[in-house]
Amino acid sequence: MQTYFTDETRPDARPVLVLDGEGLKQWLADASPLARRWVAETCFEAKPGSVCLVPDESGGIGSALLGVGPAGGGLRESASAASRLPPGHYRLETEGVPSADLWAIGWGIGQYRFGRYRSADPSGPRVLAWPDGADREDILRHAEADRLVRDLVNTPASDMGPIELANEAERLASEFEAECHVTEGEDLLKENFPAIHAVGRASEQAPRLVDIRWGNPQHPAVTLVGKGVCFDTGGLDIKPAAAMRNMKKDMGGAAHVLGLARSVMAAGLPVRLRVLIPAVENSIAGNAYRPGDVLSTRKGITVEIGNTDAEGRIVLCDALALADEEEPEVIINMATLTGAARVALGPELPALYSDDDEVARSISDACAAEQDPVWHMPLWQPYAETLSSPVADVNHISSGPPMAGSITAALYLKKFVEQAGEFVHIDLFAWNPRRRPGRPEGAECQSVRGLFRWLETRYPAR
Repeated sequence: MQTYFTDETRPDARPVLVLDGEGLKQWLADASPLARRWVAETCFEAKPGSVCLVPDESGGIGSALLGVGPAGGGLRESASAASRLPPGHYRLETEGVPSADLWAIGWGIGQYRFGRYRSADPSGPRVLAWPDGADREDILRHAEADRLVRDLVNTPASDMGPIELANEAERLASEFEAECHVTEGEDLLKENFPAIHAVGRASEQAPRLVDIRWGNPQHPAVTLVGKGVCFDTGGLDIKPAAAMRNMKKDMGGAAHVLGLARSVMAAGLPVRLRVLIPAVENSIAGNAYRPGDVLSTRKGITVEIGNTDAEGRIVLCDALALADEEEPEVIINMATLTGAARVALGPELPALYSDDDEVARSISDACAAEQDPVWHMPLWQPYAETLSSPVADVNHISSGPPMAGSITAALYLKKFVEQAGEFVHIDLFAWNPRRRPGRPEGAECQSVRGLFRWLETRYPAR
């Protein structure tokens, strides 16, 4: 990520000017006749997201104009510019820019490309001179977390199964001298994680539970739990081909908590951090769990299986029960959990659940400030009655009409958290379904920057 930034003040660095419509008029008033003519000929009006490369007297690129809205733009506009400008060196004219830090983060993540299976890009990077006053460590921390999340989600299941996901978690733990313990296969039954085992037992790669610990034991406990379903066929309730196509991303929750954990550890936040990832593949075989089965869970709650394609909440309930046993101050659960959340909010707005409105509001505000939005959804308790079962303590999906699916999933998860100070659940998509400047089709990192900022405010570094 350092490749995209430089300390050097180069004379050939092209200025990037951030302009709304009024700012463009003011700039043109002092511009050269050549620049004024070029802007007129190209019909550049500084509309949000638009870019104009203005030539200098020698015919080269003299400057880059980036159009923004009245609020001054930010991360998305910067990401768009970084992906559309030609390779070379640039410097940001910060006048009128609300946050140079957000612009620099956007510059870094806007050049992301998943290159594991491609030849190297011969064109080279767009290198930005560090803006004055930029918090370099913070910018690089966020950009590296973003890259980690997207690389993990973009990697196909052939190279990112439960084994490889656990290996990536161990690699991250080693980088920050954290402890990492992995429980796998039949040991899950011995250690009382029957639900994780049931979902993952049909795969050739044994299911496992990753447990990372980092930080001073005397500090407040914060636990991150992430859904690590490395591929989801739907199980015996098999998905159609179109719905199965992108199920390599069903470990997006695990990727996101690893990205968030990376930021927390890199910043040295004074917390006792724990990361729990149930890593499984929901496969089809003779020993696959079945619709109508009744499963035991770590918490002792019996669960009737209404549909094997709702496997994420099954593996998460064991991990959440384990997290809750330590009575942490905060549990944050992240998962690509329901299509219902996408129907309600689309791909760009993760659904945020908390039974504490003040906590939800503070997280929403932190995410908004980072231009990393979430949307607070209700944990509407009356809907919990739809999770009733005639043969078990609970059904893991609604027994009623297919309504409020994201809410009932969150309510199911909440049944396994009773002792933690606060429980936060993020139902996210982790994917860009279409290609846009600075936002390539594929994995997307969502709410990690905002959640980190919320934790940093709550537990400031000393």
